[in-house]
Amino acid sequence: MELRRPHSLFQPPLRRNRGRLTLRDRIWLAALVGAALSIFATSKAHAEFTVCNQTLDVVNLAVGQKVDDADQTDGWWTIGANQCVNVIREELTNRYIYIYATDVFGHAILSGSIEMCIDRRRFSIRGIDECWQRGHIAARFVEVDTQEQVRWTYFLTGNSP
Repeated sequence: MELRRPHSLFQPPLRRNRGRLTLRDRIWLAALVGAALSIFATSKAHAEFTVCNQTLDVVNLAVGQKVDDADQTDGWWTIGANQCVNVIREELTNRYIYIYATDVFGHAILSGSIEMCIDRRRFSIRGIDECWQRGHIAARFVEVDTQEQVRWTYFLTGNSP
């Protein structure tokens, strides 16, 4: 009986068959190259609008913005205490982003002045007029001025407006 030493994932045994790599070795090398390429790829993996929950409670977040010259609201993102969530992944093109947040019981924890539409479950709603008539809920969003930056982070605190 031959005892074999266990191999590390980072140091696979290279078996050569007359100067050529075995199928197993080629698969391992292909996976390694693929992982390296995904790490160094030029695509953007960072968010452009992030909301950080600095409260001690879990919050549910909805976001409003202009999309193709129409107002649109999307929700829900759940953000744990002292955690951040990327809500808009492309560079910001709107100076103003609108957010609405509730606690886990559905009570608003931000008191904004801009009325937009939301739903109880996950949603993407075009338009902000006549929420009730269209079967949605009207909610007051807070306006966030990103000062025309392409990246912005909003910190949700217990003292948020």
